[in-house]
Amino acid sequence: MIEVRKIQNEEDLQKAFAIRKEVFVKEQNVPAQEEYDNHESESKHFLAFCNNEPCGTARWRFTEKGIKLERFAVLAPYRKQKVGKAIVERVLQDVKNDSNSAEKMIYLHAQVQVVGFYEKFGFEKFGEMFQECEIWHYAMKLKK
Repeated sequence: MIEVRKIQNEEDLQKAFAIRKEVFVKEQNVPAQEEYDNHESESKHFLAFCNNEPCGTARWRFTEKGIKLERFAVLAPYRKQKVGKAIVERVLQDVKNDSNSAEKMIYLHAQVQVVGFYEKFGFEKFGEMFQECEIWHYAMKLKK
């Protein structure tokens, strides 16, 4: 069973950070100083559980461009089990329930290999491919 919760306490936030460390810092060689930034406190964070085990995370925040969804990560043993789908659905639900989100562009930076995954939720690429932390990405926005 998969459950995705909005993080409400420091203990769960540390679990989310541990997942990001495993996926981004260890697996993808993203420098830790790039992974953890000055947007942590202003972001809404989420933690996914599979059979009560923490297994995935994401966050969203307001930016000058709109609402940015970011830091989607699922631990390797839980991939292909619809954890990512559950996280995206829960994050989008939270964004849409936020009274300050009306009429704002909802966007993300998708690693090239997961562009198709985000397209299933109604996101479309815009702009040229670019690198973040030496990983190729596309900017994607949710179609209105």
